[in-house]
Amino acid sequence: MKIESRIAAISELYEVISHLITDDLAVIHQKASAFNNWFTKENIVAALEGAKQYTHPDNLQKWVSQYDLNETEDKKIGVVMAGNIPLVGFHDYLSVLISGHTLIAKLSSQDPFLLPFITDKLIEIEPRFKEKIFFKEKLNDLDAVIATGSDNTAKYFNYYFSKIPNVIRQNRTSCAVLTGNENNEELQALGKDIFQYYGLGCRNVSKLFVPEGYDFTNLIESLKGWEHIGQHHKYHNNYDYNKSIYLVNGEEHLDTGFLLIKRDEGMVSPISVLFFEPYADHESLSTRINEQASKIQCIVSNDTDLKGSVAIGKAQSPDLWDYADHVDTLAFLTNL
Repeated sequence: MKIESRIAAISELYEVISHLITDDLAVIHQKASAFNNWFTKENIVAALEGAKQYTHPDNLQKWVSQYDLNETEDKKIGVVMAGNIPLVGFHDYLSVLISGHTLIAKLSSQDPFLLPFITDKLIEIEPRFKEKIFFKEKLNDLDAVIATGSDNTAKYFNYYFSKIPNVIRQNRTSCAVLTGNENNEELQALGKDIFQYYGLGCRNVSKLFVPEGYDFTNLIESLKGWEHIGQHHKYHNNYDYNKSIYLVNGEEHLDTGFLLIKRDEGMVSPISVLFFEPYADHESLSTRINEQASKIQCIVSNDTDLKGSVAIGKAQSPDLWDYADHVDTLAFLTNL
């Protein structure tokens, strides 16, 4: 299948996914949430909207224009999918298919429905993809692998797949840098970066860097529009648990009623908790961020002096060319 045919078929998913959101959402939610209670309708819609933008013809053309995909030798690419948020492996899925390789995917037990469901739609559009997409429990006889997991599973992946080309991803999180000059609208948008997908994604902000003496009053007020997430039983259980730990241990924190804000040098906060750390100036801030670079997926800020940052409210809206862990997946697949 030539690159033009692959792009044309995947582009048709744009309209298909639009119909899934409007016509089939109830069925999709029922089946997907049976495997993962975090998969609410709102989060499934958000994930499908992201997938839809990935398949927009203009975005696909802009993405692939940077690579030579015409003469790619077909190889078997294993992909170990995560399941923390809906369709979290969709970018890897598209990368393998658009590059002309054969996908051998191991789905997460937390998200075994959504990707095969979309795959059935893609095969209806282009039947030749039936011989290019396989979902298996065990991955062997591969030419290369892309695997996503925890820090512990990453060690296993590095050992198990050491003899073939690989991209191994492990735990990362995202942070936000505030200047203290953000308006209420910007602080409300920050809520999306913090709370969408209940904070379970690597692009969710779990840590704030704030100026010394930062007043949290406006931030807490601006985040009230997200207090409904506290009604989700699993999120609420995490909130109650972390609150009780901080109270028992006498650890200072701010309590919004659905979010705990705590000063902590850690980068990865528990669900329902937002860590913060003060900074004195840009120099000390840059030093601190560089120290934690291996743990940071993206930096959210409206500070124009902070190079490489993502605008507040846009952490969960990456483009196709915004690669996880800053590793160019399509270049990896093209150069095999």
